[in-house]
Amino acid sequence: MRYGWKASAEQFGPRDLIAWTQLAERRGFELAGLSDHFQPWRHSSGHAPNALAWLGAAGQATQRLTLGTSVLTPTMRYHPSIVAQAFATLGVLYPGRVFLGVGTGESMNETPATGADWPGAKERRLRLAEAIELIGRLWREERVEFSGEFYRAERATIYDRPEVPVPVYVAASGPLAARLAGRVGDGFICTSGKRPELYTELTDAVAEGAVAAGRDPATVRRMIEIKVSYDTDSEAALRACDWWAALALAPEEKLGVEDPIEMERLADAAIDRAHTRFIVSTDPDEVVERIAPYVALGFTELVFHAPGPDQPRFLELFSRDVLPRLRARFG
Repeated sequence: MRYGWKASAEQFGPRDLIAWTQLAERRGFELAGLSDHFQPWRHSSGHAPNALAWLGAAGQATQRLTLGTSVLTPTMRYHPSIVAQAFATLGVLYPGRVFLGVGTGESMNETPATGADWPGAKERRLRLAEAIELIGRLWREERVEFSGEFYRAERATIYDRPEVPVPVYVAASGPLAARLAGRVGDGFICTSGKRPELYTELTDAVAEGAVAAGRDPATVRRMIEIKVSYDTDSEAALRACDWWAALALAPEEKLGVEDPIEMERLADAAIDRAHTRFIVSTDPDEVVERIAPYVALGFTELVFHAPGPDQPRFLELFSRDVLPRLRARFG
């Protein structure tokens, strides 16, 4: 079991995130997963630091913490070859401390930055699979010629490659992407707070994908971002969720919304639902009990996403009250 902290780049600026990542390491967390946004969920109070630049700084500022993206989209804003080069460099700088988390993305991050049309779900999965293939070849092969449906590379070489391979985690919110994670990923990532049966569907699909590819499903690491608002003050724990009301919007409510100003308006109209994606509690034993079903499904890398503005308070309280209970129960 490894326990981590979510560095929410949509909500906080790069300097604060560095300081809090250092605090997370001092308080016994072992992972930090950085979101990668070009635009945040909220225009008036959001942030969107560049993930590649930030990871280089965070690696230098910490000693032991494993750092990675949760998640980056290597298909539109970033060409897969550039992602391969960047994460190879990070792997050289911080051996064994870097992971690449990838997903099919969100239109609000990709189309405003590129002006390109937002592809359908099937094309996004195909693009992601092809991108992962190209990244892997660039890391393994001396000189790459690649001609895919979406990407090309000619006489391409990554000259600085790490001795310790950078693991690739594939994010999945549905069974098709989960099967892709099982086929080609070193790990898979999902987020908590959705209908309970979904997580069984996802883990089963990961196993199916692994078996179909001739792999042992047990070798695919399982990471989950657990959304938790823990505080000794119940009202503070509840109100901390308000910033993230966009997460409580149904897919049809935010379909096609690419403007943070409009997303913020929609989120504010749904602020009474903001807490529904989070474990909201003042009781550390209750928090552990609500995390237990994810551990039972085989998740061994738990990254805690705290919604509130006072991240140092969360890190101090959670590491004092909850982490010891998690380690006592799950290892």
